Amino acid sequence: MDSAEWDRRYAEKELLWSAEPNRWVAEVAADLPPGRGLDLAAGEGRNALWLAERGWTVTAVDFSKVALGRARALAERRLGEHVDRLRIVEADLLRYTPEPGAYDLVLIAYFHAPAEQRRAVVRAAAGAVAPGGLLLIVGHDSDNLANGVGGPQDPAVLYSPRDLAADLAGCGLEIVRAETRDRPVEQPEGTRVARDAFLLARRG
Repeated sequence: MDSAEWDRRYAEKELLWSAEPNRWVAEVAADLPPGRGLDLAAGEGRNALWLAERGWTVTAVDFSKVALGRARALAERRLGEHVDRLRIVEADLLRYTPEPGAYDLVLIAYFHAPAEQRRAVVRAAAGAVAPGGLLLIVGHDSDNLANGVGGPQDPAVLYSPRDLAADLAGCGLEIVRAETRDRPVEQPEGTRVARDAFLLARRG
């Protein structure tokens, strides 16, 4: 979907996604000391805002004006005098080049695109990781199509942890964990499971 389609989707609801951070982001970052963060495909900013509330200075990048406007409004309410901890950038990730080696934590959460485009974004994200910093990528696993719930229904934009590890080959990052994880999702008929690809890497 292009930015106009995402704008329409975000405009349909007051908050398209949860206000809470993604569970895998919270797991990884909860005990990290505050630093500089980069949230790519940030949407309404739920992960970036959570980090900023914890003392991080975060750059949130997305191509949806509607989503970023919402993130800006939420930042004013939630961050108060610390609103400057969140920097918002409107950009298409396929044409965005982050500052090299500048971020202690780089996030890509649920960005889905064909493999060649995904690989370009992942490698650009890897280049933004500072020495000792982390890259966290989470998204709907390829196996989610058959054995999970929600997410894109096009196998061409899904991926596995192995795919992500291959995307990072030669980028100078050490893979800390690369695995498929189950995420409970509340549905009208009860709790279902979504299958997520999870990769955490570190620059030495």
